[in-house]
Amino acid sequence: MSIAEKLQASLNQILAHDPWYGPATYDILDSVSFEAAYEKPPGSVHNIAGILLHMLGWAQEVAARMNGQTAGEPTGGDWPDPGTPDEDKWKQLIADFKLSNVTLTGIIQNFPDDKWNEPINDERNRELGTGVTYQALIEGLIQHHIYHSGQIALLNRIVGG
Repeated sequence: MSIAEKLQASLNQILAHDPWYGPATYDILDSVSFEAAYEKPPGSVHNIAGILLHMLGWAQEVAARMNGQTAGEPTGGDWPDPGTPDEDKWKQLIADFKLSNVTLTGIIQNFPDDKWNEPINDERNRELGTGVTYQALIEGLIQHHIYHSGQIALLNRIVGG
């Protein structure tokens, strides 16, 4: 199995299949009502919609880096404001997140085998996740998705979703 096939399988596993640790990200999102998505429990820094916007931004940023863009923060910022509760906006956010991962899967699938262990040509900055190999970049995004999916699942339980 090639590196691309392994990374693609790992990404798809955590997003839509049966990961070892619990529910897949898309299953978690399917369980969140738009009301729950915008509720911020006492003591929480972010609501579910804000976390998903953050995940979307970083999926898009990683796709851009895979296509040669210089590393930086996501175009919309690291933690964009999710705004006021809106059911259509919540559905669109989920659709945009899914589309960003489909786009990323295509990039992974078509990425040259001999480039996976090359650095992304940026200085190492732990906060921005730069200065790593292309393979580490995708592995990091997968870890990022897992981390925030767990937060979404917990927040959804707290708000009664």
